[in-house]
This record gives sequence, structure tokens and C-alpha cells, in this order.
Amino acid sequence: MLPSLSRILIGVLLAASLGGIVYLVAAVRSVAAFSRRRGEKPADVLPPVTVLKPICGLEHGLYENLRSFCDQDYPEFQIVFGVRDPDDPAIPVIRRVIDEFPGQDAVLVVDERAVGGNLKVSNLVNMVPTARHDLLVVADSDMRVDRNYLRAVASQFGDPGVGAATCLYSGTPSPGLPSALGAIYVNDWFFPSVLVALAIQELRFCFGATMAVRRDALAAIGGFEALAPYLADDYMLGDLVARQGYEVRLCPYVVECVVSERGFRSLFAHEIRWARTVRACRPVGYAFSVIGNCAVSMAGLFLLITRFSIPGAALLALAIALRVVLHGRVRSAVRVPPPATPWLIPVRDLICLAIWAASFLGRGVKWKNWPLAVRPDGRIPPNGADTGHENSVP
Repeated sequence: MLPSLSRILIGVLLAASLGGIVYLVAAVRSVAAFSRRRGEKPADVLPPVTVLKPICGLEHGLYENLRSFCDQDYPEFQIVFGVRDPDDPAIPVIRRVIDEFPGQDAVLVVDERAVGGNLKVSNLVNMVPTARHDLLVVADSDMRVDRNYLRAVASQFGDPGVGAATCLYSGTPSPGLPSALGAIYVNDWFFPSVLVALAIQELRFCFGATMAVRRDALAAIGGFEALAPYLADDYMLGDLVARQGYEVRLCPYVVECVVSERGFRSLFAHEIRWARTVRACRPVGYAFSVIGNCAVSMAGLFLLITRFSIPGAALLALAIALRVVLHGRVRSAVRVPPPATPWLIPVRDLICLAIWAASFLGRGVKWKNWPLAVRPDGRIPPNGADTGHENSVP
């Protein structure tokens, strides 16, 4: 019995290791192709735009993040900042940014009304009545952009069949090892995985880094209110718009995400939320994502179970080498600031394996320190959390 189980385990780990290597080769190629696309000049499409910035609390670099959205090389745009709590500590920062751009059409909306379990979406619902333009661009508060951002995003809407557009993002860490590990995940794991997926399937989702949507497409899905029951509002926006027959496009612009983790506990809670959200949205794809995301760990386990065999050592060396190559390709493609951190790859790979395994141990997550539960269909229960063990957040 034991020898038979051992052979099965060896076979599974060998298949997973080979699959991971194939994935990494595809990831390197996909990043290279995306890098070439980034050199394309955006179309000269400049419709008036309203930027919606939902904000909840102070974040590292919030002033610089918000300011970058006001300082745009764009002919006509409005910015609507929104908070739910009248005592939110971000309000003085928002008012400072508005005061620095007296000629900019910018306004702050403070409204505590909630329309569902997703409080970020409630914030958006409260902001929309103030929006003056028909192209709406939503971007999370931890994102930072340059002056060409709105031109790049708006250029995707020259075709009336395009209902929504989104942007990938890169991670820039604040000081500290947890932030560095969070940023390398964004750059070397998340970013290439999206490009590999889009090489074999059409885009039907958005990212919180940028959710741009036509007002008529938003109305067709029932407005932002239709997203309120879901934790993954960005994913659902793209999915619902695509169901209405609109095209969802990936803009070649890459937004900068400032990754600031207070410690390893914060990093783990943050990534568990991501993992359980993706698991709820795409359960089959998420289950098999361990092959690509943990290629180094799979090869390492194969090396151990084969008692440090030559084939095991070769697979591990190849997996690490491909990860290092991918690390360099991503940094070049999205212009990640120095220094490079390839030595974090084995540690990051093991953390990915731990996060993947832990994501199956419950459905509890934390958003802005609020405990929530995610149902199998991606919805948030009406009271925010189910009863029982599903309510626990590691």
C-alpha cells in the first residue's frame, strides 16, 4: 500500500512540476508580448471623464496617490472623492489635494448610506449622482498614476462596443520585508498570471486598479447597486458588462500600487482575502493555480520525495531559473523601481503555497478590519458574516 501511494505522490508532483515549468515559460512569453504592446501610442479619443475615488481611512502615501489623479494631461475631467464616515481621517488629506488644484473640477462626497454588504460599492453608489460625465473611471485609493493615465484609459473607448476597460498594476513596496513580499507577489505572480489567462480566454473581469465603464453599460447591469452583494466588485463589474454583450478591454497602461503591509499578519490577512475572493469567483481555475503559482515549491517537494534525485534537482533548478527570468522581464516591462529582489522568490513561492492551502479552510476575510464571509457564489451575507466556522479569519 505505502509503495503504491508513494508512486502516486511522485507522479502527481512530477506532473505538477512539469506543469509549473510550462506555465512559467508561457508567463515569460506573455510578459514580453505585453511589453511590446505598451509601446503603442494610444488612440486620440478624449471624451469627458469623471474619476470616482472611493476612500476609507488613511493609507501609506495617500496624499501622493490622490494628487496623481488630479495632475492629468487631459482636456476635461472631474474627480469625485467619496468617504462614508464624516470623521474619516482621510478627509483632511482629500481637502488638501482639492485646495492644491483650484482650477480642477473636484468635489468630496460624504455619505454614510449603505446599499449592501460591500461598503466600497455603497460609497460608489453615493458618489454617482455627483458625476457629470458619461465615462466613469474608478480607481482604488492605494493606486498612483502619471499624467498620461486618463489618455491611455479613455483611448480604449473609441469603439462604441467597448463597455468597460481595466488596467493591470505593479507593486511598489514601502520599507519592510512584508511589503517587499507583497510587492513581489503583485509583480511576479499576479501580473503574469493574468496575461497567461488572457492568452487563452477573453477578458470578462476588471481590476480595482482601474474600472472604467460607460454610463449606459453601467445602467444596463443595474448600476453600481448590482455589485453591492459581492465582495469582488471589480470582477463582477466586468462579468456583468460582458454578459450584456459589451467588450471588456485591457488597457496597456500599468497603474502603480503602493504596497504597505504593517507586518506578516497583515500580509497574510490581505492575501487570504484575495485568495478566497478568487476562489469564490473562479473555483476550478483557482484550484489548479497552485501548479503555476507554486512551481518552485512543487519541484522542491518532488526533489525531497525522490530523495534528492538528479531529475528532481534539475526540475527545481529550472523552476527557480525561470522565476528569476520572469522577475527580470516583469521589472523591465512595467518599470519596477530598484532594487531587484530575486532572493525572495523561494520564500514567496512557499508563502503562496501556504495561502493557497489556507484559503480552503474557511470563507472568512477581512476588509479594512471588518470581518466578512464570502459565500460560494461570491456574495457577502446580509449581516456581513455567516455563523459558525466560516466566520473565522486566520
